[in-house]
Amino acid sequence: MQFLDDSLLPENQEKLVIQVAPYGPQFIPGDYPEDIAVSIDAQVQKAVDCWNAGATVLHVHVREDNGKGSKRLSKFNELLGRLRQAVPDMLLQVGGSISFAPESEDGAAAWLSHDTRHMLAELSPKPDQVTIAINNAQMNVFELLSADDCAGTLLGNPQVKAAYQDMTTEATPTFYYEHLKRLQAARIQPHFMLGGVSQLETVKRLIRGGHYTGPLVLNYVAIGGGAAGPDPFHMMEFIRQTPDGAVLTIEGIMRNVCPMTTMAIALGLHVRVGIEDNIWRRPGERMTSVQQVEQTVRIAREIGRDIATGPEAKEIYRIGTHWGGVDETLAQLGMAPNRQPGRRGVPLRLNS
Repeated sequence: MQFLDDSLLPENQEKLVIQVAPYGPQFIPGDYPEDIAVSIDAQVQKAVDCWNAGATVLHVHVREDNGKGSKRLSKFNELLGRLRQAVPDMLLQVGGSISFAPESEDGAAAWLSHDTRHMLAELSPKPDQVTIAINNAQMNVFELLSADDCAGTLLGNPQVKAAYQDMTTEATPTFYYEHLKRLQAARIQPHFMLGGVSQLETVKRLIRGGHYTGPLVLNYVAIGGGAAGPDPFHMMEFIRQTPDGAVLTIEGIMRNVCPMTTMAIALGLHVRVGIEDNIWRRPGERMTSVQQVEQTVRIAREIGRDIATGPEAKEIYRIGTHWGGVDETLAQLGMAPNRQPGRRGVPLRLNS
């Protein structure tokens, strides 16, 4: 991304899109009973409360009535349907780490490992977005977590820590080529969750190869343990290498969230908050998803940055937009065109 002399002036920046992740699937209800919604009614109300506080993008996970994370397609469809009625202008983004499970024993044999994730393209009503990881990576969030971060939650359990230390995100070309094809066919926008520059480079190659021909909307995922950490120099290099036409949201973990999102707000980027990323205001003092949204709104207003409405967030994300091919996509994203056969030197955006 390029920064002009006036790029830090808030009147020249896009309105701030606040993405909220209020469902915290890695926690159990007892970890934060004041803020972890279990029933469908409570999960819908959580979305309404976050919307009223200023969030315009909702990162969706679903719980069963027993408090455990749901893997049932029908449960997601139920919540999405309710959300469309309760927060009609909110952009709904389903977490793409979900592998659906068959709801009967008879269905188990028909489901292959990748098929359970590809079914995200079959959600009804359709979400606006489904998140997608690119390239296999370790996901040991404990690398960045302190004892204070884990205190009084499931994360303090040594067995949970051991499981997380060996956790990986499986996102090979076999998966993401097909998944991108299915999401685009369903008119669902992929939201790329990228843990560093190498993953961003792969996405650029997907675009240059014609595997994705839509808006580039992504999160810089600074959760450590295989993804980036809170080092601002690493974040700035990722920002520098992000195409000018992309939409970039900064995502951190635990008490690194606020400083990182504050930098993002000042730079004209977008932010993600919520208890899926952080539950602490300071050690020992919990902070709800709504309080995090309210804090973000206050910070933005202090420096004069306007907050996007729901329709404005959808316009910034260019929901529903698809382009005709590789050349148009590259031009729309501000990327140099592909090299033509026999052409030497640096490819130019204008034909000579």
